[in-house]
Amino acid sequence: MRVRGRLSWGRRARVGAALAALLTGVVPPTVMLTPGAAGAAAAGATVCEIRDDRLSEISGMVATDDGYVVVNDGADNEARRRIFFLDDRCAVRRAVSYPSRPRDTEDLAVGRDGTVWVADIGDNDRTRETIGLWRLAPGADQPVLYRMTYPDRPHDAEAMLLDAADRPLIITKGGSGTVFLYAPTTALKADAATPLALVGQVALPSTTTSNPYSFVGRSVITGGATAPDGRRVALRSYADAFEYDVPDGDLVAALTTGTPRIVALPDEPQGESITYSRDGRSLLTVSESASQPPGTRPTILRYPASAAPTPQAAESTTAAAPSTSTPGSPTAQVAGIGVGRVWPLAAGAGTLLALVAVGGVLWRRHTLRR
Repeated sequence: MRVRGRLSWGRRARVGAALAALLTGVVPPTVMLTPGAAGAAAAGATVCEIRDDRLSEISGMVATDDGYVVVNDGADNEARRRIFFLDDRCAVRRAVSYPSRPRDTEDLAVGRDGTVWVADIGDNDRTRETIGLWRLAPGADQPVLYRMTYPDRPHDAEAMLLDAADRPLIITKGGSGTVFLYAPTTALKADAATPLALVGQVALPSTTTSNPYSFVGRSVITGGATAPDGRRVALRSYADAFEYDVPDGDLVAALTTGTPRIVALPDEPQGESITYSRDGRSLLTVSESASQPPGTRPTILRYPASAAPTPQAAESTTAAAPSTSTPGSPTAQVAGIGVGRVWPLAAGAGTLLALVAVGGVLWRRHTLRR
């Protein structure tokens, strides 16, 4: 999703944050920061600059053995609607087109067999009847579309993870500090829309990391990544990465009951992409450049992945939502949700009221488009 308009919300954003705290009466959870994340967070180290003009709205990225795979979001320019394969110096070496126009591609992941999954899940206006996944098998010339439907209502989402069995997990974007997890109830089929089930929810930790969108930028999820060994996953906001351990392969349980470690990603222009390096030691990010000054190029940045959890880390404050899956279904196998401490739902509702209270001022100056 590309954001246009004035990027610094300044005092009005701080007023909104204070109002949210008053309405909720809840102090958001705190977690152990990775070394260097506290105080003045360090900027990422430059890996390489992407100089292809077609790649100005990058919304998803994954590292491969010989480079990277990236996608733009729902680009108006037809030449930008591709799955781009880059070498390790960020030069485009291959671009794969879609057989039909995607709606809003926001994230991607690579399965264990090298299959590329592109998440066509963006929905700024929350009006889509279906969302989609594009599956590009190794060596294929074009991806295949698989449609899915939410069980409740349309959601805007920008992050996707694959579990140990390569089943997709969709993470909504949120906005009030709480995001929802959805998984398919059956195997995906190219000729049918697969129902999704709500399998959990996650309350994001509170941080103070500087970013162009103030407190709102710290309360949404814009991308996801899985470590090469599958034992860690990361969700990112416009400000931070939240890294969770997945010791037993149960992805939903890790997100809904685990305590994340925070890696600050300070002041990225519009960070929507994240991936682990192939050795698992680093987190790599890239921002959109379309709303930046002319000549600005998207640049892949490297941050050290977080260290192992420490005994001083705070207890989890995430909460699991009841699963709507049936016993034996893929969703039931994915779920395995344990119950942690509940961050009261009033927190999300109060923050939403705060956003509404200042929304007339804030969003009048911000135009969103795919």
